[in-house]
Amino acid sequence: MKKFVLLALILEISVWALSLVAASTSPYESGKNFVPVNKIDRFLEKGWRKKGIKPAGQCSDQTFIRRAYLDLTGSLPSIDSVKKFINDKSPEKRKLLIEALFRRDEFTEYWTMKWSDILRVKSEFPINLWPNAVQAYNRWISQAVRSDMPYDRFARELLTTSGSNFRDPQVNFYRAVQDRTPAGLATAAALTFMGCRFDSFTEQQRKELAKCFSRVEYKRTAEWKEEIICLDPKPAESMRIIMPDNAELKISPWKDPRVCFAEWLTSPKNRWFARAAVNRIWFWFFGRGIIHEADDIRPDNPPVNAELLAYLEKAFIDSGYSFKAMCRLIMNSAAYSQSPIPAGDYETAAKNFAIYPVRRLEAEVISDALTSITGVRERYTSVIPEPFTFVPTRNRTIALPDGSITSSFLEKFGKSARDSGKLVERNNKITSPQRLYLLNSTSLQRDIARSWKIKRLIRRSGGKPVEVVKNLYLMILSRYPAADELATIKNNFPSGVKNKRRPGSAALDIIWALINSREFIYRH
Repeated sequence: MKKFVLLALILEISVWALSLVAASTSPYESGKNFVPVNKIDRFLEKGWRKKGIKPAGQCSDQTFIRRAYLDLTGSLPSIDSVKKFINDKSPEKRKLLIEALFRRDEFTEYWTMKWSDILRVKSEFPINLWPNAVQAYNRWISQAVRSDMPYDRFARELLTTSGSNFRDPQVNFYRAVQDRTPAGLATAAALTFMGCRFDSFTEQQRKELAKCFSRVEYKRTAEWKEEIICLDPKPAESMRIIMPDNAELKISPWKDPRVCFAEWLTSPKNRWFARAAVNRIWFWFFGRGIIHEADDIRPDNPPVNAELLAYLEKAFIDSGYSFKAMCRLIMNSAAYSQSPIPAGDYETAAKNFAIYPVRRLEAEVISDALTSITGVRERYTSVIPEPFTFVPTRNRTIALPDGSITSSFLEKFGKSARDSGKLVERNNKITSPQRLYLLNSTSLQRDIARSWKIKRLIRRSGGKPVEVVKNLYLMILSRYPAADELATIKNNFPSGVKNKRRPGSAALDIIWALINSREFIYRH
């Protein structure tokens, strides 16, 4: 173990020194300069010129495949996938990879998880949807993601559907709130679909917006924990509502105000809706919104690049509000393919998207990444003994349907509480307890030592030390080791990755060191 600690420290320095200084031996760079390939790049380049910012170079293929897999599927690529991609000489291979990832089950699971954070999919306190409703709600979101449901339809269904929260899953948008007053419902709608905090509006604007939800009614049924969300049937008067953009809604007594709000919201002329959507999507790919924070849009919080934001809004509308089309547009830009190594000051580059920002993986993604190495999945159970108590071990962690199903690992690594729908509920900052867990966990050490996947990898490598090391790097970091890293390992393990005392013990030390490198738990 002393040798492991030494090796971990050496690898920590050797791996991340490369991310701090540009170097010709960096495994993260392709050696190619930034060249605009679409309008995203041109708008960014225009902004960089004004501010005297130089963009990062383009990333290497091995960096790109890991990045694309994590960003689109929340999963690591297999060894064979990395080798095949690196060896592919097609100039279209990055574009083809993106299209292939859209078709994977992990894509649906990962983005369902993302939307479940925003839509507060959680059975227990303080949301209290209950398991039946959670399962129905999660399935509906999953189907919407898989079919690439147009985002305007997605929003309208959530805002206007009436019925049982067990049989009409969209109505859980109104169930999954702590404050069921008109103001509380308006707060949830503004945050989710307008990307802004309710308290950023004036008092009069808040009163007007709350009117749109003043006739929402909740009714209990004879079935335990079921609830009906509908329009209050009591006689009503005509309403005149002034929206935040000064548009006037005239609502007759027999018209559902929620429908009028949804029609106003999803109109192509309404900049709130498309702007909030593309800003959040951009945040998911770059770690910060063009307006930052991504769910705090207000007049005194201007975009870092207004022209880029306006272009993305129009592109989103022109695509028919297609989420996949927006992902495709962003990921096929030169901006997305930038290296994580800045050409100047890191903070300035990250703020202006002149770099691909280094940021920690989500808790569920780290859990699945460890499983891809050890072959051991964590067992998850619901705290409620009905009706989905045990989660099948074949399920990935990113596919957990209920925010109440958790573990000490997920809590330690900052999974979203799903209490408010705010992006800041997910904490992706690295902490000392996280580092100590990866370094000292006996259960993780046991899983690594017993891993059938690692034993198979060593057998497939033919017992050749260099091949074992290369495949370990491909499995854990999705890249080949650099020459200096191979030299470090050879110097610390002169007899190779096997020894007489315990076959594969040196390999296990290398695995432990790689898992404890920052490169493993960060996307870059």
